[in-house]
Amino acid sequence: MPERPNSDGSSSDDAYSWLYDGQSQQPSGQPQRPPDPDATQAVDAPGSQPPAQPPGGDATQAMGAQQQYPQQPPAGGTEPLPPPNLPPPGSGDAQQPPRERPPKPPRRWKHPVRNIILIVVLVWIVFMIAVPLWAWSKIEKVDAEPDGDRPGDQPGTTYLLVGSDSREGLSDEEKKDLSTGSVGGQRTDTMLLMHVGSGPTALISIPRDSMVDVPGEGEQQINGAYAIGGADKLVETIEQNTGIRVDDYVEIGFGGFADIVDALGGIEICTDQKIDDKDSGAHFEKGCQDVDGADALAFSRVRKAFATSDLQRVQNQRQVLGNISDKAKSPWTFLNPVRYFKLSSSAADSLTIGKNVGPISLGRFAWSLGGAMSGDGLNCTVPITGADANTWDEERSKKLFELIADDDTESIGDDICTETGLPKGF
Repeated sequence: MPERPNSDGSSSDDAYSWLYDGQSQQPSGQPQRPPDPDATQAVDAPGSQPPAQPPGGDATQAMGAQQQYPQQPPAGGTEPLPPPNLPPPGSGDAQQPPRERPPKPPRRWKHPVRNIILIVVLVWIVFMIAVPLWAWSKIEKVDAEPDGDRPGDQPGTTYLLVGSDSREGLSDEEKKDLSTGSVGGQRTDTMLLMHVGSGPTALISIPRDSMVDVPGEGEQQINGAYAIGGADKLVETIEQNTGIRVDDYVEIGFGGFADIVDALGGIEICTDQKIDDKDSGAHFEKGCQDVDGADALAFSRVRKAFATSDLQRVQNQRQVLGNISDKAKSPWTFLNPVRYFKLSSSAADSLTIGKNVGPISLGRFAWSLGGAMSGDGLNCTVPITGADANTWDEERSKKLFELIADDDTESIGDDICTETGLPKGF
């Protein structure tokens, strides 16, 4: 800063007296200069009383010491900001970025074996549900409900199972293997009523040569009703002659019957005598033996090898159907995916059902079929008067039909329910 000279142009030590209010001592004998209004004023120590200033003076004023943190916020105001969070000395002016966490390692299954088992079980459940739904979509459906007067609704459920002798869809080689011949037309080789209700399940065979009144056609053999008017005509004929309402209709052909047995890996059949029948292709030794689909079909069709002809045949048919049902219900069918798929596929290709038959009802039919052949079920043939199986016993058959219509199978005794249909002790 340039020196401020004295008024006399000298540069003595008192040349800076102007900076200190011009009050520095003057040499003796010299007059005192008046105070310089621009001079710097002395600052009093904190807490001391500042000297009085002349009015109108513009000298620099002493400032009191500033109170440091903490400060009391002014009334109605906000608290003062805290001091800035500065980095520690020597760390640099720039703030360090936050340290990133290392990536977590991928989670590993804690129980891999358990999870694999769970996945397998879920896939198995989906498979068990999907296959029957797929098979259901392939089953052929027909209108089996007749028009006109029908018996009213009855308790329980009565199924009509029909085994058709149709050769439709069979190749020449298949006809030869199954010994079906090449007979044209279509008749019902097998007819069974199965009633499922509050009492024991009853499975009743209807001899195919039974002479009955076919509505609109007069009296003739019952197996001709199907050839005349199809499934609905057969249902109408049975309902009009028995008084039993047929709830669900299930039909299976020759080829399908053999395919179902093969899908199960064969079944066991038992016979009390040696059988050799060229027409049906049945050749069996006396006793029990395992058979494939073709042999099971032959066993169900053979007639001429027995003295009682058609009466023994209906018993063989019930035996085969019961054994098929029992093997289909075995745990191995559900645990073996190959057998399960083959059985569902062959059943879908072989069955024809009424349009009103639902999947639950069809499943109940298949499940109950074996029960009818067990010790708790009833295994009967429509009561007849003689071994020719042409004529129904009017009194006994009427009683049997009424008990079924009333769902009172508990009251069916062995006087009206026999394996051959003939009276007990005949």
